[in-house]
Amino acid sequence: MKLLAEGERNINELGNALQINLPTVSKHIQILENAGLVLSEYMAGVQGTQKRCRLRYDRLSFSLASSRVPETVVEEFSMPIGLYSFVNPMPPCGLVSSKGMIHLGDSPQSFLQPERAEAQLLWMSDGFVEYIFPNMLPTSVQVERIDVAAELCSEAPDYRNDYPSDITVWINGTEVGTWTSPGDFGGKRGFLNPGWWSDHGTQFGSLKVWSVTQDGSYVDGMASGETRLENLKLIPQSPLTVRIGIKSDAQNKGGFNLFGRKFGNHEQDLVLRLYYTPSNKPPVFGDRVSDVGLV
Repeated sequence: MKLLAEGERNINELGNALQINLPTVSKHIQILENAGLVLSEYMAGVQGTQKRCRLRYDRLSFSLASSRVPETVVEEFSMPIGLYSFVNPMPPCGLVSSKGMIHLGDSPQSFLQPERAEAQLLWMSDGFVEYIFPNMLPTSVQVERIDVAAELCSEAPDYRNDYPSDITVWINGTEVGTWTSPGDFGGKRGFLNPGWWSDHGTQFGSLKVWSVTQDGSYVDGMASGETRLENLKLIPQSPLTVRIGIKSDAQNKGGFNLFGRKFGNHEQDLVLRLYYTPSNKPPVFGDRVSDVGLV
């Protein structure tokens, strides 16, 4: 390669310069031709036809970095439903643990009791509940998707399977989408419900997933709006807020039930998933301190 960089050579000239036999030179040239590095042409010479060789490129650049597409990583946070940071329940409302009622039924004051941390089912006829989730991702990652998953249904006296309610999710104060729950489900006992819970009350919900990607927002994979990740104002090392509630202008204001891992049919709390791909950039961890607390 070094000799050819100085100019064209034939097989004899290369052999003499390298002091190796012609068959070996020919074999090496063939390998370089197959690799696309050398071009050879047969040209008329003084003693007949000769094979003239030259470099195909003057300069080559190599990248040793892997060309493999980075795999998507998922970070999941499971939030007990009683650990909300902000709540605005409209009666009838209440919450229960796996052991019994928390304070008084149909009283917004119940949501301020310390025992709320043990809540496994909460309900309200209107209003919202909001949670703060940690976000420890460094600046060196690219967020691809955010999911919020919860078991939910409408809220009616006792239960009513035909009782629609428009339940909305917001992330960082931005509306993600609305799901119309068909009813407050009962008549068949929830798999996880404790023995003391009445057969005549709400029994279970539907497991729903709200998602935001770079292209839009979705509920169970169906488009629900034009909110994209860039609209969520994501800040590295800054917490995320998730609100579940009923909009003031909702067409179907049927409240909602939110289930924890020990009530309903699905053994999970409120779940937030962050899907991201690593970057080749060195990680940067911010020193931003956010004010968090109960309102």
